[in-house]
Amino acid sequence: MTDMFVSLGSWNWLILGFILMGLEVLAPGIFLFWLGLAALLVGLISFTVAVSWQIQLVMFAVFAAAAVPVWRRLARPKPDTSASPFLNKRSEALLGREFTLEKPIIDGSGTVRIGDTVWRVAGPDTPAGTRVKVVQVDGANLTVAAA
Repeated sequence: MTDMFVSLGSWNWLILGFILMGLEVLAPGIFLFWLGLAALLVGLISFTVAVSWQIQLVMFAVFAAAAVPVWRRLARPKPDTSASPFLNKRSEALLGREFTLEKPIIDGSGTVRIGDTVWRVAGPDTPAGTRVKVVQVDGANLTVAAA
């Protein structure tokens, strides 16, 4: 068994690396690519520096263990908020905007029409038709102040 490890050369690591990367093509998502990359790194390093088989195995283990967090970081999907930053946060997009009251605010409650939707607003008593500015958002309730 030790003869097999002693005979581990640079070419064997390179071949193992390419085999693991090829298996990733056949069975994607198992991150064999990263193990193949670790084997390729060991092969390239052993080409340039003469190291024992024990050191080669340790280097492979270290590179393979380091590849897992790298893979997890790169595989994590990043949300694209640049196209629509208020997607699923419609009410937050209203913060700071001005609208005209549809129904007066009486006893702290009124409504405002935004597009085709009627929103409940809270604030000081104000007559209908007055311009108000959204100063706070709490779910579907908007708090307004005179604009």
